[in-house]
Amino acid sequence: MERTSLQIKVLYNEMGRAEKKIADWILANPGGLIPLSISELADKCSCSEATIVRFARRLGFDGYQALKISLAREDNPRDISESISPSDSCFEVFEKVCNDIYCSLERTRKVLNGDQLALAAGYILRAERIITLGLGNSASVAVDMSHKFLRAGCSAVAYTDNHMQAIAASHLTPRDVAIGISHSGSSRDIVDALRIAKERGATTICLTNYGKSPILKYSDVVLQTISDETQYSILALNSRIAQLAIVDALYFYIVFNKGEAATAAIAATEKALLSKKY
Repeated sequence: MERTSLQIKVLYNEMGRAEKKIADWILANPGGLIPLSISELADKCSCSEATIVRFARRLGFDGYQALKISLAREDNPRDISESISPSDSCFEVFEKVCNDIYCSLERTRKVLNGDQLALAAGYILRAERIITLGLGNSASVAVDMSHKFLRAGCSAVAYTDNHMQAIAASHLTPRDVAIGISHSGSSRDIVDALRIAKERGATTICLTNYGKSPILKYSDVVLQTISDETQYSILALNSRIAQLAIVDALYFYIVFNKGEAATAAIAATEKALLSKKY
């Protein structure tokens, strides 16, 4: 038995009733924890999210995500991909990555709520200011989103530092939009920043994986992706492509609906960048 699972058994008698429910579920469902957000696990174990955090800390982890990573490595020591093997050639790896991305995009197309996407586009079009928030793997998506919106003539800034995210959110108004990007939906800093933005009266939008998670509590609009990778890996690689596809869709919608203002902004951007190219 691996170290984390063994630790659960060793400490089992010291746990309270609610923590034992979590322990029982994890031991009875090897690998079953990996695709679950903290909210989904709380539902399955009929306990609170705080109890899950307490359970993780009892085992020596900082929180739920650290527990998930440890158990993911026990379930799959490579913790990278279910389909790719060490014997694959580099081109075979490329083909498998393409197939995984295609599946992720198709599944996202089926679960993405068109009404929510339209709401998000409308709020962004009317926003006085837009902040995009992302950490770790989601940081690049936040930067790409703000970059595209800025080119289209929107006032958009990406924040990828957790302190700056809280500060920026605290200065928003009801005329502004905050977009939080978190594949797990459980990133404490992103959730906290959206909570602050919502308290300030700003419209909050989240871009996250399909399912129940803490980020939904503070999101006025929910845009969801879906990917099989969460079944075996803690890394959200293919889902990032699905997130970028949603970003591109919003960008094109904004450009065509801002009309001449967007066209002028794009032209001004290209003119300003001419000196940056040979």
